[in-house]
Amino acid sequence: MSTKQVIVETSLSSYPIHVGRSLGSKLLGEIEELMAKGARIAAVTDSNVRMAQAAWFDSLGDRVPVLTVPAGETSKSVSQFGEVLDFLAASKLDRGGVVLAVGGGVVGDLAGYAAASYLRGVRFIQVPTTLLAMVDSSVGGKTGINISAGKNLVGAFHQPIAVYSDIEMLKTMPPREFASGMAEVIKHGMLQDAALLDLLEANPIVGPEDERLESVVEWNCKIKASVVNADEKETAASGGRALLNLGHTFGHAIENVAGYGEYLHGEAIGVGLVAAALLSESLGFIAADDVARIRKVVSEHNLPTELREALPIARLMAAMRLDKKVKAGVIRFVIMKRIGQAATIESADMALIEEIWRQCGAS
Repeated sequence: MSTKQVIVETSLSSYPIHVGRSLGSKLLGEIEELMAKGARIAAVTDSNVRMAQAAWFDSLGDRVPVLTVPAGETSKSVSQFGEVLDFLAASKLDRGGVVLAVGGGVVGDLAGYAAASYLRGVRFIQVPTTLLAMVDSSVGGKTGINISAGKNLVGAFHQPIAVYSDIEMLKTMPPREFASGMAEVIKHGMLQDAALLDLLEANPIVGPEDERLESVVEWNCKIKASVVNADEKETAASGGRALLNLGHTFGHAIENVAGYGEYLHGEAIGVGLVAAALLSESLGFIAADDVARIRKVVSEHNLPTELREALPIARLMAAMRLDKKVKAGVIRFVIMKRIGQAATIESADMALIEEIWRQCGAS
């Protein structure tokens, strides 16, 4: 079966994203090639992936040491980060070494940040095993961990040397995790490609057996790569890479206040996308029919469109003010000028934001 390839161009390098089915042997080939050139390789994964992909890990033999971290958002912590660094040292990685990040966004962010930090930066390969990681977190070089004050407040930009997105790996995902990944697919349609949202609206993608998935993952990688290529380190005065945060200022606040893990990332973003649509409507950019359409697409992909249980508005607002996108004390929001075109705004009426939270089930 053919493999699709998307090239990410950055200021310092370029790298391929391989998208296909049954890419295990292709990845092993790259590992063999790196080792033949003298590179030491160490892999980081989580307990769920280690079990689900046991045969592939067995194929590595004793040549590649593997660190298995607990599954879940709580592994993106300072303490777990320290354990990964100690593991890389124990594995005797030098500056020619390569870290394999085999897992979802948590593993990719954690192992990627460790690779960015260890010896002031070693190479790494992303092997995303969840849909969310394939279409979002594995593309673009953002790595990081959470601290008690908020999500992704500590991290680095560190591009991988390759990404291997094997659609077959998605077959081991729980349905809830698959749905979580679709939130980022919906987001890309909302912010940059109305045709993608049209496709999802006409026929929702609700499982890894969908034959369109390979093309849709490639499509999403191209959307994200185009944004990253133009604004790698999110330094544009407006727009740019910040547009990828559509729904995330709201979603990250939900994760923070509810407690990390209570909502999967994509579930929180599902609510956040609806909130962003409501904000866009309130500011006069899109119509009520557009909001209803977005709410329907989110819902039909088995994602929440409002909070499962009420969360305190005061705490949600406080979490927003700690968001990493805040500049000079001002919360930046991403809104839609229309479906398929997003923009950043430097401020919004906080009373309006509180009202949007109420419409999403906060109290």
